[in-house]
Amino acid sequence: MKLLNTEIKNNVLKNMEQILDENRDELFQANQKDLDAFYREDQALYDRLVVNQKKIDQMIQAVREVRLQDDPVNKEISTRELDNGLKIVNKTAPFGTIMIIYESRPDVTIEAAVLAFKANNKILLKGGKEAYHSNKALVKFWHQALEKNNLPVDFIQFLEMDRTQTQEFLKNPDQPLDLIVPRGGERLINFVKEHAKCAVLVSGRGNNFLYVHQEADWKKSMDVIINAKTHKISACNALDKVLIDTRIDGFAEKLEELRKVLSKKDVSIVVDEKVKTILKDEEVISDPSIWEEEFLAMKCVIGAVDNLDDAVQMINNHSGGHSASIMTQNNSVAQTFMENVDCAAVYQNASTRFTDGGQMGVGAELAISTDKLHHRGPLGLKQLVTNKYYVFGDGQIRVQ
Repeated sequence: MKLLNTEIKNNVLKNMEQILDENRDELFQANQKDLDAFYREDQALYDRLVVNQKKIDQMIQAVREVRLQDDPVNKEISTRELDNGLKIVNKTAPFGTIMIIYESRPDVTIEAAVLAFKANNKILLKGGKEAYHSNKALVKFWHQALEKNNLPVDFIQFLEMDRTQTQEFLKNPDQPLDLIVPRGGERLINFVKEHAKCAVLVSGRGNNFLYVHQEADWKKSMDVIINAKTHKISACNALDKVLIDTRIDGFAEKLEELRKVLSKKDVSIVVDEKVKTILKDEEVISDPSIWEEEFLAMKCVIGAVDNLDDAVQMINNHSGGHSASIMTQNNSVAQTFMENVDCAAVYQNASTRFTDGGQMGVGAELAISTDKLHHRGPLGLKQLVTNKYYVFGDGQIRVQ
């Protein structure tokens, strides 16, 4: 794909900011069609689907932030000259074509496309059917911005496919495809991994844990748990599991207090056998697979662990590899926890809700990667490039 200069890319983004701002009513009307067709019993998906003035402001801000960031393409990573006279330069380069498959969030149509385009990639957008009209309107806006700058609209493509057609496309794409990012639940991720023929970068699955160590500040712990659990249940960085150290002073009383506060926030509670001996009225775990489940709901599992090692093992065995937090005033214990828990983001005394590109200073993100190759954590602009070696010679031949 031909490299575009930074000025042209930034002009497209500046036009997109203006188009979004000037066509709010058109987007609202499209979004209302999606909302009217949606069954609201799934509150998390509904929250993701809604487009309001604040969401549009955030879309515009996401485009502006990417426009103001440095172009990540063709940046020198390293240079060396060998004894044989060869000069070897390693530079950043676009992936090529990225496909993102996502559910219910129209703002992903903005964030994914702006990042891919600024990094000089084509992007294929396969949004969920529940956001069809909203996504269609947003892609129309993108095409208007591209056409204003005499660029082909196929830089940003909207794929209108059902499940069967998507499966066939993954197996036999009708164009070069370099990377697929499924952004959603376990079923979506497994579907893509099963059928894709190119690299798949897994993202979006949460199932996040928080461990309250025996040396935790209990008030801070309560504040962090409530924030991580209830602030935004539809987010992949929301909290699902709380592990309480049995050695903490007033173990039983603290469990009762936590139950009371969560109940006041309308959070349903499920407990393990040990916690059940104290919180006798709460539902006990009947199926161990609940430890692997991401709830995206006002629901939380509370379990008991006897020490740090048990907490780390529990998290590594069951979490989604997204985020995990420890509440403790003991920095040495926190360091051990953070070094040994196998998640993309690990915290001491803070909410998992901060695992977000904007909150972490990355800016707009394509997704939160829970893979270890090619990148882990928020996929921002700098992470949507690969690298390429430029080798300069003067007739050198290899003789060994």
